[in-house]
Amino acid sequence: MSAITLKNVIKKYGAVQVVHGVDLDIDEGEFVVLLGPSGCGKTTTLRMVAGLEDVSGGELSIGGQVVNNVAPKDRGVAMVFQNYALYPHMTVKKNMEFALRPLKLDKAEVDKRINDTAAILGLGELLERRPVQLSGGQRQRVAMGRAMVRTPDVFLFDEPLSNLDAKLRTQVRWEIGKLHQRLGTTVLYVTHDQVEAMTLADKVVIMRDGYVEQVGTPEEVYTAPQSTFVATFIGSPSMNMIEAKVVAERLEANGFSMPLPDRFQGKVTEGQAVTIGVRPIEIKRVAASSTGAMQANVEVTEYLGNEALLDLRVGPHELVAEVPADQRVEPGKVIHIALNEGAIHLFDTVSGRTLSE
Repeated sequence: MSAITLKNVIKKYGAVQVVHGVDLDIDEGEFVVLLGPSGCGKTTTLRMVAGLEDVSGGELSIGGQVVNNVAPKDRGVAMVFQNYALYPHMTVKKNMEFALRPLKLDKAEVDKRINDTAAILGLGELLERRPVQLSGGQRQRVAMGRAMVRTPDVFLFDEPLSNLDAKLRTQVRWEIGKLHQRLGTTVLYVTHDQVEAMTLADKVVIMRDGYVEQVGTPEEVYTAPQSTFVATFIGSPSMNMIEAKVVAERLEANGFSMPLPDRFQGKVTEGQAVTIGVRPIEIKRVAASSTGAMQANVEVTEYLGNEALLDLRVGPHELVAEVPADQRVEPGKVIHIALNEGAIHLFDTVSGRTLSE
């Protein structure tokens, strides 16, 4: 097992900088997910760890050794790619054998590693098949097996589930999580899918435009987002945002008004532009006479089984509420809602940073 440390790591392509001063500590045996939208720099960061991209600045260490100028094969890492990267003319066994060639092991050790890995991944009956004879999920397991046979210190995964259908993604995601629990190897995993991140990660690193926005456990990034970007990126449906101003200890917006919660007293100033964040599940249907009740027009109703999503309009503001399915109402109806004040987030509108700390 090995720890990974990035100190002010940057990546430039000519004059264009795409990764900006990433600082990150990954503990031994930790499962860390780089999460963000396409183009945020997460895969480039992963490829720098793998040695497939040069580090333009800063220091990258694996297991306490600076590896900026160390060849990929000498870093003790193994990478699982999005497109499997299997040799189509080779059987499953030959694909796994090929990964062991640089280690110059004897045949008995090669066979033992392949058989042990095949048993863990359920590939025993597939060893003599070629990739074209396998399903997408089986190919991804072979790609994982090819990485495992090398017994690396670090596993690197580059969006390994993106080519699978929904059912297979769930299955292979479960297999990856179980595999990590069994092996305890350090994992750095790239995805744009928050479900993968939230279910697999010990620690989530949320990236945007080449910068790290927030690092924390899945619970921390969900319950205590540090910016409006993180708040709206994590959670499905995403957090509702209402731009407002602080006026006489109230939060005022066009067609919207509520008292400033006590926990924000002293953290905001009169007239400050703020953004109120509230998750859909924290918007409740209430009676018109209830404290804090606001009139809302129902524009769209989405039935999801146990829950329903209500697309609402409160004055000019569009909100989404998540309610029990038996509380759903037809579009065109008028209802009353209230926000759970204890679950409200507040952000500075100018900087986008949280005011909740």
